[in-house]
Amino acid sequence: MRARELGRKSVVVGDRVGLVGDTSGAPGALARIVRIAERRSVLRRTAEDDATTAEGRLERVVVANADQLVIVSALADPPPRTGFIDRCLVAAYDADIEPLLCLTKADLAGPEAVLGYYTELELPYVLIRPDSDLAALRALLAGRVSVMVGHSGVGKSTLVNRLVPEADRAVGTVSAIGRGRHTSTSAVALGLPPHPQGDPGSAQSAPGWIIDTPGVRSFGLAHVSAESLLHGFPDLVEATVDCPANCQHTAEEADCALDAWVAAGKADPRRLASYRRLLASRSGEGDAREPERNPGDPLAGS
Repeated sequence: MRARELGRKSVVVGDRVGLVGDTSGAPGALARIVRIAERRSVLRRTAEDDATTAEGRLERVVVANADQLVIVSALADPPPRTGFIDRCLVAAYDADIEPLLCLTKADLAGPEAVLGYYTELELPYVLIRPDSDLAALRALLAGRVSVMVGHSGVGKSTLVNRLVPEADRAVGTVSAIGRGRHTSTSAVALGLPPHPQGDPGSAQSAPGWIIDTPGVRSFGLAHVSAESLLHGFPDLVEATVDCPANCQHTAEEADCALDAWVAAGKADPRRLASYRRLLASRSGEGDAREPERNPGDPLAGS
């Protein structure tokens, strides 16, 4: 129960709270939440990018107090969408949460195209196959609160069940047209088993938590300012030093230094296209139906 004094203040997965009452956890026990501790990080998203719409103004807190955002993307069936990954990276950097790219179904396709797209970011990643022992992933999750996000059908719930066998998260299938079915319907925090290779008493030997979230079709960024949006593209930031004052960095800005930066081979042109697409969508000019796609990106999927 939530104390009346908290009013409409919502409690989300990951919150640290103060309780009064019977905290034994026994059947029939009843306690009240009387305090919500200050959040050290907040991961947010909106249904749309455009803050002038009702969906864009409706800000959803995905999770509180996470240390790491695990972006789960399949390498095939369904194909990877770098536009969606870009959005998750923007949200992670805006929330001051470290990103980790988790590429599943590595038995069906190689990671070269996806990793090549992010080569300038030195983005940490793990490859997951059906027969993987998950040791590398467990080491990265140990002692941390990690929230997992991804499209439906990428194998996120299957991965959660392998990490926490007693979780029993519902697992769906991918349709013939490469779209996953939504199987997880709510965010759930799950305690990880202790990491077997950690030193007793060290931070890395602590079990840690993973927070499984429902599969999403889009990750709206209306809550992120245009300036913060650029921080999701660290490979482009240095170029803006040579931009004129008040440059909007759009394709219409004749003196924007980003075009010359890309032309000189210092960044992938698809990264600039993705950034400008997000800029356009914030002003209501993007395609709200498929905001995660990068036009012309062979990794975008169908």
